[in-house]
Amino acid sequence: MYAGIGYDVHRFIKGRPLFLGGVRIRHSQGLDGHSDADVLVHALMDALLGAAGLPDIGHFFPTNNARYKNISSLVLLHKVAARLRSNNYVINNVDITVIAEKPVIAKHIPAMKKRIAGVLDIPPMRVGIKATTNERLGFIGRGEGIAAMAVASIGLM
Repeated sequence: MYAGIGYDVHRFIKGRPLFLGGVRIRHSQGLDGHSDADVLVHALMDALLGAAGLPDIGHFFPTNNARYKNISSLVLLHKVAARLRSNNYVINNVDITVIAEKPVIAKHIPAMKKRIAGVLDIPPMRVGIKATTNERLGFIGRGEGIAAMAVASIGLM
């Protein structure tokens, strides 16, 4: 059994949709980034890659590659899962924490779990997603962005 951790953060920007866990969430701002900037999925991909001892998402999906401009992070997650399978790994479970003052995401968590589980080909009960605030401290507490942390457990087939 192998474990990896991931972390990602993106600042808010006006004029962009907000995606978290592959779900579009109604909010006044989206996250700034080269892809769809889905901070939850980005942290998850780094956790999975780290568990397999592979480089981070910037190595596989560089921001200077136009092919990844505005791409859905779920498409990238699918590529990460395929890479793990091709290296004879199986995904046991994943757990993600989103850190944000706004928006409240609780009602979106079941849809997020379903989408991520589908991409990873694991049951939704093996996908943990939670949210917390930063207690109004720092840039997250001021509502300037969102961060996410993830842990992933993988094993050999």
